Amino acid sequence: MGSNHRMAAEKLKLLLAAGLLHGSLQAGQADVLKAEIDRQPDGNFHIAVTVRHADEGWNHFADRWEVIDPRGKVIAKRVLLHPHVNEQPFTRSLAGIRILPTDTWVRIRAHDSLHGHGGREVTLSVPH
Repeated sequence: MGSNHRMAAEKLKLLLAAGLLHGSLQAGQADVLKAEIDRQPDGNFHIAVTVRHADEGWNHFADRWEVIDPRGKVIAKRVLLHPHVNEQPFTRSLAGIRILPTDTWVRIRAHDSLHGHGGREVTLSVPH
């Protein structure tokens, strides 16, 4: 019985290690917490996006957010030029975004320099 107990304990350790590893891979992705869209007088749009990410410095930080149309095409991108280690979450905006009049929604996703895309995204209704 002692041998079976040790085998079960080793299996449990492996399962826990696999779960912790999976969790650490997911923990580093940039999340879009909220986004707001406004139509500008010229017919283009202004979007403000709030991102949360555990920026660690220049080697691992949220480096952009993107606006994706219903067909999956990136139609705008806001590049984030530096880490925001001590400013979390943070909000940045972009103006002059062209959205087709037939598009009723867009999706906002964030990107980080180590993991790429994969965090929480937000879908916005387009006010026409």
